Amino acid sequence: MSVAVISLLAFGASQVGTPGPANMALLATGARFGFRAALPFVAGVALGKQLIIWPIGFGLMELARQAPGVFLALKWVSAAYICWLAWKVANMRLGVGHGAANAPGFAAGLIVHPLNPKAWAMIVTGFTNFVTPGTPALQATLVVAISFLALQVILHPIWTYGGDRIARTVAGKPAEKYLMWALAALTVASVLFVLFGGENG
Repeated sequence: MSVAVISLLAFGASQVGTPGPANMALLATGARFGFRAALPFVAGVALGKQLIIWPIGFGLMELARQAPGVFLALKWVSAAYICWLAWKVANMRLGVGHGAANAPGFAAGLIVHPLNPKAWAMIVTGFTNFVTPGTPALQATLVVAISFLALQVILHPIWTYGGDRIARTVAGKPAEKYLMWALAALTVASVLFVLFGGENG
């Protein structure tokens, strides 16, 4: 009875480090407000995944099996919310450091993962593929929670800093609007991939 930690970390890195709604939000926030101003948002995003991990670890998926319609509706509502965020990104223009006082804060970051279909899919996959059946719920959930948090602490700031650097390069130039459209398109594509083809990955 255990958790395959090395395999879980490898899987987690492939998910946390690749484009998805959360990373696109981090990239866009870093681009718009600058790296330092975005840090409270980064912290909220990182800890927000815990709001998924712990309920799943202690039996939420059993409830999902008993009331599948509720969770199907939640998935589509979440997808709609992420697409709305993508629309806002597409119409946003950069200005590093401008309006930093209005940067989204910790509380805004907390809700990103609970409304992110990719986050739900990766956590469910983490539990179903890397936790040995019979492992105590507390042990399994604690290991999964710490593993993902460690990856997020490393990788989420990288995405945010990348947005900051990109903004300093293209802000105010013709390429700016195309960058924002591309970020929005990637966000929508990542949601569609989870909804229609990536539930198990």
